[in-house]
Amino acid sequence: MSGAVEAGATGRPGWAAWVLLALAWFATVPVRPLLDPDEGRYAEIPREMLASGDWVTPRFDGLLYFEKPPLQYWATAVAYEVFGVSEWSSRLWSVGLAFACLPLTFAWVARLYGGAAARLALTALAVSPFFLIVGHINLLDGAFSFFLTAAVLAFTLAQTSPARSPAERRWMLTAWAAAALAVLSKGIVVGVLAGAALVIYTLIERDSLTWRRLHLAAGLPLFAGVAAPWFVVVSLRNPAFPGFFFVHEHFARFLTTVHQRVEPWWYFLPLLLVGVLPWVVPLARAAVSAWRAEPEAAGGPGRAALTSGAAAGAAPGSASAPFEPLKFLLVFAAVTLAFFSASGSKLAPYILPMLPVLAAVTGASGGAADALARHAARIGAALKGVVAVALLLYSARRNSYVPHEALLWTGAALLTALAALVITWRARPATRTAASVATALAAILGWQCLMCAYSATPPARSARELVRAARPYIRAATPLYSVGQYRETVSPYLARTLQLVDYEGELHFGLEQEPQHRVAMREFVARWSAGGEAVAFFDPGIWDEWRRRGLPGRVIAFDDYTVAVSRL
Repeated sequence: MSGAVEAGATGRPGWAAWVLLALAWFATVPVRPLLDPDEGRYAEIPREMLASGDWVTPRFDGLLYFEKPPLQYWATAVAYEVFGVSEWSSRLWSVGLAFACLPLTFAWVARLYGGAAARLALTALAVSPFFLIVGHINLLDGAFSFFLTAAVLAFTLAQTSPARSPAERRWMLTAWAAAALAVLSKGIVVGVLAGAALVIYTLIERDSLTWRRLHLAAGLPLFAGVAAPWFVVVSLRNPAFPGFFFVHEHFARFLTTVHQRVEPWWYFLPLLLVGVLPWVVPLARAAVSAWRAEPEAAGGPGRAALTSGAAAGAAPGSASAPFEPLKFLLVFAAVTLAFFSASGSKLAPYILPMLPVLAAVTGASGGAADALARHAARIGAALKGVVAVALLLYSARRNSYVPHEALLWTGAALLTALAALVITWRARPATRTAASVATALAAILGWQCLMCAYSATPPARSARELVRAARPYIRAATPLYSVGQYRETVSPYLARTLQLVDYEGELHFGLEQEPQHRVAMREFVARWSAGGEAVAFFDPGIWDEWRRRGLPGRVIAFDDYTVAVSRL
């Protein structure tokens, strides 16, 4: 088995290492409950798409929902069709493509800078706390980061290939296709990030040759052929789509505070530090080295090969600087950070695409992966210890007790950290790859364990247990209401939509487009008081108010955020 974990003279991970990493990555995906609000939303929209058979117009709780493109909805609906609706199938696409960033980054660094550098890049990305946590939540950012990273890395491979060669054309077309899939994952911000990075890089390097190697004649039709059809069809079916999606969800999101996600300009800096903390020193050294000059690397083409590849496309008698992929990656990372820092709407996962490219830069610097593994094991153990203690103290103070489940998960997280410390401390030169893999496994499993502990610590962050308690009182024909709130994880666990009462929230646009779905409180009270079978999920404050007014009903389940009431 050790030979399968360590393969080749460069110490590249063998097939067994990749299998172990994949098993560890998906270890808790079927266990953790869906978290409000995002995981409930991105589990429910594909379920409704599959149930309705309408694969063009996304709907959320039965209402038009145009905030994001449909690629993840489509993929998750297919997963539901094949594997059934469950927590793990709802996460398969997003969490799976976040994992795919690991072999993607490894393969790119190995191709250009050799196996030892690739192992370092893999270790860096696999121990990033921010990447691991965000990558294990059912968000759009995991898939978006994969496709955007793939587009950027394929672009750099094209630019470092011999000019007008089949390899250049193949990699550029791959970049165009990946960019189109990124657009279908999260929208047109792809063009801003990649385009601005290209402009800034070529201005810094005074490089006009790169623009002549984009294969626009083939690339633009390919991009449009992949990305455009859905936008055309959904706009034809829903005339309100273009204004809402392009203006409200892109320009207004960036230029205004309409989404009420206002944060200071430095908001992403501490998050980025958390992302690269186990390897912040190697990253700083690598960034300085990459900005000054491309490093030579055993097993990779080195600066001389990159120079010859670029120079081959220069006009006769002209001087052309070589394309420097690491410098381009640094520019791309800086553009991503600056763009989202300037935005009027900020959410933590926005900077996730920075981490694979920064890990690639760190790996290409040629540092020692085993040294990084030892350092990451120490940093990871300290961070996990701090988070574990904070979770336990929070629960003891807020709830006056600590759930046994949370204790078990925090204990498991600390054991993984201890195992990584022991393995890296005792590692011999012949087992350095195994030590790096062990550190990555410990990080992947440890942070998942802490996520499970977080989910098990009250207040309830998922409606899973609430729905389990209420389900015996709900039949297929039972009318369901959501009063004064919309708890996103209720619908996917019930596999039912709810009638919204006196609430809009993120469903405001859908209710504006289809006002017949609005239910005012007065209308609901009249229906409810008329008798008959029904179940309502109340905001606790609203239920207390109307219970005091004499509204009939029996509480069948409750948690910190929702009270489930049966009319019978």
